[in-house]
Amino acid sequence: MRVFLVLILAAAALAADRKVYLETFDNGPGGWVANRYHPLPIWDGVAYCFGPWYLDSHHAPPGAGYLNMLMYLYTRGDRIRSEVARGNRFVEGGFSTNLTNATITVRMRGDIETHGAEVVLLVQAKTPKTTANFVLTGQPLRITRDWSDQTITLDPDPWQWTCLGARESRRDVYGCDDIATVLADVNIDIMLVLFPLKVVPVGDVREPHKLRAGQDYPEEPSYEVRQEFLPKGLLMVDSIRIAYP
Repeated sequence: MRVFLVLILAAAALAADRKVYLETFDNGPGGWVANRYHPLPIWDGVAYCFGPWYLDSHHAPPGAGYLNMLMYLYTRGDRIRSEVARGNRFVEGGFSTNLTNATITVRMRGDIETHGAEVVLLVQAKTPKTTANFVLTGQPLRITRDWSDQTITLDPDPWQWTCLGARESRRDVYGCDDIATVLADVNIDIMLVLFPLKVVPVGDVREPHKLRAGQDYPEEPSYEVRQEFLPKGLLMVDSIRIAYP
């Protein structure tokens, strides 16, 4: 009887790990956040991501580059400190942070002037070595005018991924690790981002990559970046599905 009970519990644990996470946005954002700390706009069960988007400069050269944060989801409850991130159905559902070989399907449509950037998935995790950020550049999501289901697989093949690293002043926080280690426990968040970006200061800024673009640049002649080089437009997301292998 005891062995039978152990087998039942083991099977139940395995089934829990194989649950499918599905967010349809029919009951709000479900913990997804827009830009950096903004509420994610939801209308008629559809999430709307429209620019101007937050310009993340943490990974500026010598890191892999700049990105726009479209929307993101914390994967652990202890990371949720902002009111707009509450009601997180991934955390509340007890879904596994082991996303190795998981498939993510995003039903989306949009109209974006990308200026060379692509919509890609970002995974972020704290590892024994560092805080690592990887983008799945080998499987970008296509932006289509009509609704389409875009499916990507979180394969630990390092050739599929780009480690973002960090600009010089953030090397104490961000770095690189093995993508297999990161996927085994994506313990911070997952994001949809636009990457890479071309960031050009409006004025003459000496060593711009050492600063936070658009924030630390001198106010004279301007602290802004040239918007004509950055993506603009709208991305609509109808659902996001994560299926475990």
